[in-house]
Amino acid sequence: MKIKATLDRIPGGMMVVPLLLGATINTFLPDLLRIGNFTQALFVDSAGALIALFLLCAGAQINLTNVGSAAAKGATLLALKWIVGAAIGLLAYAFAGPKGLFLGMVPLAIIAAMTNSNGGLYVAIVGQYGRADDKAAYSLLALNDGPFLTMVALSIFGAMGFVNGLFSIVSFISVLLPIVVGIVLGNLDPDLRSFLAKGSDMLIPFFAFALGMGIDFGAIIEGGLAGIAIGVMTTLFTGTVGYFVFRTLGWNPIVGSAEGSTAGNAVATPMAIAAANPVFESVAKLATVQVAASTVTTAILLPLFVSFLVSRTDPKRIAATRDEEALDAPAEGARAR
Repeated sequence: MKIKATLDRIPGGMMVVPLLLGATINTFLPDLLRIGNFTQALFVDSAGALIALFLLCAGAQINLTNVGSAAAKGATLLALKWIVGAAIGLLAYAFAGPKGLFLGMVPLAIIAAMTNSNGGLYVAIVGQYGRADDKAAYSLLALNDGPFLTMVALSIFGAMGFVNGLFSIVSFISVLLPIVVGIVLGNLDPDLRSFLAKGSDMLIPFFAFALGMGIDFGAIIEGGLAGIAIGVMTTLFTGTVGYFVFRTLGWNPIVGSAEGSTAGNAVATPMAIAAANPVFESVAKLATVQVAASTVTTAILLPLFVSFLVSRTDPKRIAATRDEEALDAPAEGARAR
């Protein structure tokens, strides 16, 4: 039975199929795998640990000479994600109706959803299509977790004042540290680099399934068409802009599209903003369910969108990034053979 060969024929199949399978089980049979012990630890609660291990393995593949490119890509993605989300949110505020809604969408929900990204999806996509510095770029992308960048966007166009305490440097370091450990190990010992290289690809379907076990299709219904629309805009606008900017810069455009998602932790952003400024209390609950709907929508739509982009992208452009990565460490490759 050619399971792996079948998944390989589907663009992003090693990530898309396990994620959708996990989401389906979680929606219709949520307690099926929540039986404790090893089963629940692996199939339900493992996403964070497996992604951390993935980042460590990815970090081990980075030569110190490549750190600059990882930072450049991470900063570019972070800026693009924020600029697109803030700009569309600003337009929504400008054309909002008397109830503060734009076509049924809460502008606060638009900003919260579009400036925040699902790190697990990003890691899964670049794990299949990117190179080591693309994976390491995730350390900078952790800056858009939580309400910090949403608050910055709101403060810039005068919706509210800046509030301290919404960004934690400890949270940022906690994301960066596994990558740093991997970089240190890989640069100290080429044999360790070769050993850890084997772990990256193997981890993808396992943490993708665990991510799916955190998705409930019911959130789409609760958030309504407005929440779905926010999710579609997040994928199409931020993903497409990232794709073309990366292609213009000569980088792998598929990596640029991998930020077109909304993270689960963005669901807490509207309430955090409302707690900081009571002006938003009246729309915070509606914004919360719309962000939740966007989270689920992008988790389903982004892998499919990436698959579409892969089918329309010159395979040589994608393969070139793998070739460049291999050239970065020829000695390690030769030793592995």
